[in-house]
Amino acid sequence: MSILEWSLQLVLLGLLGAAIPFALRLERALREIRRDRGALEGSAQGLGEAARMAEAAMVRLRASAELAGRQVAERTAVAEPLRDDLRYLIERAETLADRLEGLVRAGRPMAAEVPRAPEPALQSQAERDLVRALALGAARGGG
Repeated sequence: MSILEWSLQLVLLGLLGAAIPFALRLERALREIRRDRGALEGSAQGLGEAARMAEAAMVRLRASAELAGRQVAERTAVAEPLRDDLRYLIERAETLADRLEGLVRAGRPMAAEVPRAPEPALQSQAERDLVRALALGAARGGG
């Protein structure tokens, strides 16, 4: 072998020696990538399972919401006639209250003009308390 061949082989040997640390580093990186790939696939499977569970939960939630909506609609349908009846009763009560107020206002001057009859002899304490309460109420404004 000639010196040129020896020198080329030494250069090649030096380059191979320099390439060994890079090859080791590359092998470690590939090993980590493979390990991370397994974890990533496991995570992807877990994510897929979580997505399936979320879809199932959404279906159940939608069904619950539809049921609640139907129940609210049914109760509203039952309550509407009652609401209408209450409105009617309130209107009638307001009309009657206005009429009663007018009659009370009209009757106050007449009540002041009428002479009072002597009070009958009361037989029980309850009757005396009732008369006293009525007198106090009339004295306070007849409310």
